[in-house]
This record gives sequence, C-alpha cells and structure tokens, in this order.
Amino acid sequence: MKSTQYLLFLVFWLLLIQACATNKKEDNDSFPLLSETEWNQLFPHMNGGDSLGKLFYSYTAFVKATKRFPQFLNEGSTQLKKRELAAFLATISHETGGGNENDMVHFYDFGLYYKEELACLNGCASYSDTTSLNYPPAKGKSYHGRGPIQLSWNYNYGLFSEMVLGNKDSLLNNPDLLTIDPELSFTSAIWFWVTAQDPKPSCHDVMSGNWVPNETDSLAGRKPGFGAVMNIVNGGLECGGIESVKNKFRLEYYVAFCKKMKVDPGPNISCNSQQPYGQ
Repeated sequence: MKSTQYLLFLVFWLLLIQACATNKKEDNDSFPLLSETEWNQLFPHMNGGDSLGKLFYSYTAFVKATKRFPQFLNEGSTQLKKRELAAFLATISHETGGGNENDMVHFYDFGLYYKEELACLNGCASYSDTTSLNYPPAKGKSYHGRGPIQLSWNYNYGLFSEMVLGNKDSLLNNPDLLTIDPELSFTSAIWFWVTAQDPKPSCHDVMSGNWVPNETDSLAGRKPGFGAVMNIVNGGLECGGIESVKNKFRLEYYVAFCKKMKVDPGPNISCNSQQPYGQ
C-alpha cells in the first residue's frame, strides 16, 4: 500500500515538473500577439538577400529579444498593441526589404531580407561622427545600418552597447556583431523602438498612447500616430512635405501590416504635414 502511494506521489511530482517546464518553455519561446506560424507567413523570404540558407531573423530570436523590454507591445488596449506591432514590423520590413517595385503584389512580403546596408558592405566612413565625445568611432570601423532597424552612427552603437551590454566599447569595437548574433540584432531594433532620445519620444510611447505632444510638437504639427514614428526614424528625409519613395513605401508597409493583422491603422499615419525633428 505504502509503495503504491509512493509511486502515485512520484508520478504526480514528475507530471508537475514536466508541466512547469513546458509552461516555462512556452513562455520563453512564444509571443502572445504573433505565433511562429504567423511570423513565417508574414516573412516568407526572410534572410533571402545575404543569409541564404541560414536562418537569421528567426521568430525565436525575436521573442528572446522582446523579453529584455517588458513594456514592448505590452501597454494600452489590445488594439493599440496590435497597431504598435504592425508599426514595428512595417518599420523593420521597410528598413530590410528586398521587394521588387515591378511586382507590387508581393512587394510587402520581402521584409527582413537584408541584414545590413547594401551600399556599405565594404564600410562607410560617412556614418562616423568624430565630434561624439562619449561614443567616439573606433579606427577602421563602419557604423552603417545593421539589423532589423538598421542601427546607424557610432553614437547609437555606443549608447545601445552601453545600455544593453553594459559596455559602450563592445559594439563600438565590434559593430559587426549585429549581423552575427540574431538575438542581439533584434534587441538593437527593439531598444531603438522603446528608447526616447530627446527631443524625440520613443516609437513605443507614440504607438502605445503614452506620448502627449508638447507645445513645440504641436506647433510643428506632430501628432500621435504612425506619422510620428516616421518622423522619429527618418524625419529629415521623409517628413515635412517631402515626397519620396522612402516615405511612400514606409507608410504603405504600415497599411499592409495593419491589414494583415486586422487592425485599423488609426489617425495621423502620414508625416507630410509634420516638421522634422531638428529643423
């Protein structure tokens, strides 16, 4: 009798441990707003440009990176969360896209195609700001766009490295890590997304409904919505009445992802009437 009770007790604890392990794995490997199957459907050509045959922009790497930023896609209503996800995916797709303009039917399926800026595969000294005293460029290193959001400039590499890795020199001396480590690459994109850099709010605060424009923003026509995200990311080249392929496709990426995620794009999705930051 005692041995039977012992066996039942042992089986119970084994099942409990297995259930806890399964729940922990699901918690680490899944994301409530987007499944791995949906991720693969949204990005059927990921890594096709410069990582053919090697999975770099994987769902697993993305989910692991999100765990570093608990506020990411976790504030506001379900609609706002889905809208922010659409905005984030649209932004990284635009930055890394490999679509052909002659095939617009499939153009928006080519997000996460490239890992780094094609024009700078041999390096671009133009992204080194030698006036940056806190994050000076290392000799012979290029700080061109890398990763899902194409992190650029030595001061961004240094600040990200300092805030996330605890040492500014980790990426200042080894910027290529963003094309080698998938989780770190996605981490750089989410870090940029959730980090405000004065006078700019964070993209996260804009899309989650946390940002309230101040008087300067209001006078500059900046309002909550995807248009403000465009302004934060690349306003100098895409906002304030500038008509370009860049702002056209960035906006259309957003509309396309909102449609895929079955969420309304919301108000103020263009930045044509917004004065770019720094002007």
